[in-house]
Amino acid sequence: MHKRTNIELDVELLNQALKATNLSTIKEVVHYSLRETIKMSQRKNLLKLKGKVKWDGNLNEMRKV
Repeated sequence: MHKRTNIELDVELLNQALKATNLSTIKEVVHYSLRETIKMSQRKNLLKLKGKVKWDGNLNEMRKV
């Protein structure tokens, strides 16, 4: 599903985002920004679990190839 919209964008921010991401279209930058915002939110929510989940395991064993 897609949603068509008209928005006013700060041209300087848009140019910086295009340069920073090496993306070539406004649509790509907007989609990338939305995905990154969601990832950041999910990581913050994951951090809220710190100390609340019991884990039994051996990291040294898991890291062996």
